[in-house]
Amino acid sequence: MSDHLDLYPSRLKAYRKPIPRQDPIVHARNQKRWEGPLDEVALSRYERDGYLWFEGFFSKDIIEPFFEELKAMAKDDELMRSDQVITDPNSGAIRSVFGMHHLSERFDKLTRDPRILGMVRQLLGSEVYIHQSRINDKYGFEGSGFDWHSDFETWHAEDGMPRMRAVSASLMLTDNNEFNGPLMLIPGSHREFIPCVGETPEYNWKASLKAQKIGVPDQEALARLAEHGGIEAPKGPAGSLLLFECNVLHASNENMSPWPRSNLFFVYNSVDNTLDEPYAAPMRRPEYLGARETVEPLSMHDDFPELTGQGVKPLQ
Repeated sequence: MSDHLDLYPSRLKAYRKPIPRQDPIVHARNQKRWEGPLDEVALSRYERDGYLWFEGFFSKDIIEPFFEELKAMAKDDELMRSDQVITDPNSGAIRSVFGMHHLSERFDKLTRDPRILGMVRQLLGSEVYIHQSRINDKYGFEGSGFDWHSDFETWHAEDGMPRMRAVSASLMLTDNNEFNGPLMLIPGSHREFIPCVGETPEYNWKASLKAQKIGVPDQEALARLAEHGGIEAPKGPAGSLLLFECNVLHASNENMSPWPRSNLFFVYNSVDNTLDEPYAAPMRRPEYLGARETVEPLSMHDDFPELTGQGVKPLQ
């Protein structure tokens, strides 16, 4: 475990009160705050809510090849047997595939799309690298949900991410509607850290990626935050984009509809926020869950014009 000062203790033996956020939300300071594609309205909204929603950021025609490539991966027997593939605890179908930017050149190029990367650099105030990438799948009628959690709580406790200086970009590869288990967020919940009770067992990720039990906030804290900020579930067509702050509380219900829900996630971390030893776990997680070896700054990939969306102005 890390010997460094822990500003956000969690995985405790007993209850501890929420901790006020110790880090900025938009990290670019002074004049650099406006050096990027997001205007002050969008930056203020991100500070207030903890996320930005861009409906139809890419067209369905552009997204379709990504979904087809994902379906081809499901037919790769060697990949399906690897630790990077997490199966649904109920159906046995694919739940998550990690390390997507290493598995696919097309997905790797997407992480370097100029406008996505420009927004992320502006929010984090630095160059960035990919901490983790994954696809979360929910097949029709059988896709299980994900319990309420803060990603940062896990990345801090189990990966040793020191500060709240990471952003997730979630790209919808299928339509997300009210029936197929869209991501739900509690606006404003990123402004405090909820310590969780329960120590991290060895190899916790092998169970938690199927059904998270450790690192789940208590219901009293969730109810209080939801009463104040409400619960939002951004919904839209394939190609829509969600940027959300690493500490915002989120979850999703199981898919009760006949329609699949597949969302791609790229986690961008600041190069000034590389991983320490875990703060509350007995061992490091695998590289595909928390990058330590590949932390060089991402360069923009602007010679892939078919990835270009229609703009970066978020919806109200």
